[in-house]
Amino acid sequence: MKDKYYELKVLSSQIELLKDLVFEFGFTCIEEIDNGFIIRDEHNLNDIKWGLEEFANRLEYDIKSDLQLKDNKDWIDEYKKGVAPIVAGDFYIRPSWEQPKDGLIDIIIDPALAFGSGHHESTNSCLKLISKYAKDYNEALDVGCGSGILSIAMAKLGLSVDSCDTDELAVKSTIDNAQKNSINIHKVWTGSVINSDQCYDLVVANIIADVILFLANDLKSKVKNSGIIILSGILTKYKSRVINAFSEFELVENLTQNEWESFVFKNQGK
Repeated sequence: MKDKYYELKVLSSQIELLKDLVFEFGFTCIEEIDNGFIIRDEHNLNDIKWGLEEFANRLEYDIKSDLQLKDNKDWIDEYKKGVAPIVAGDFYIRPSWEQPKDGLIDIIIDPALAFGSGHHESTNSCLKLISKYAKDYNEALDVGCGSGILSIAMAKLGLSVDSCDTDELAVKSTIDNAQKNSINIHKVWTGSVINSDQCYDLVVANIIADVILFLANDLKSKVKNSGIIILSGILTKYKSRVINAFSEFELVENLTQNEWESFVFKNQGK
């Protein structure tokens, strides 16, 4: 742990929209306050501050932001106090200091910097869809693995799982969490989906809509005939664009939680 950390406080009358943007940046560990929120990270948050201000100014939203460098008093331990276990599909997602729950598949994810604790709507929806569909398949790829929660879920259902993320911190987090959950991930790499020369029965991509649209052809190319792809992390405003981008696949299910969309598409090739 570093001696210092960065704390960004954001205040606005349009706080929900700014929070959505923060989630698209890949953050979920935020503290909500009156008319605002606080982000803490051991890496400089100046680019995040600039991005939020630019977004607000272009839309003529009011915003006040304050970035400070503070002594590290183990803010993750403080965050732990507000982290509760959740149920998502067949899975029970809990921090290590809580006990497992009978009748549910146990996944341990402690608060950390990498995206994916199961509390955010997109991850929660993915877990529900994995519970419903993954048992019919054998090999899976988790694109943008983050904390590794979805990789772990699929491995616990008996699938052979590969995982990738462009963020080295996320890859390390996936490896660490897999070990914590006593499961094996077949391959993990830092980089994009295009670094795999394999096709899979099931591909999962819980990443922002812009990246999904940019990688659409690469993602589709990794799905075997009669295989499926689960997409999440998509705000409702991008729904039609994502459906159009995957139009040659069959839309099997669309799950909505608040303003977040998740999809199951099936490759209709024989």
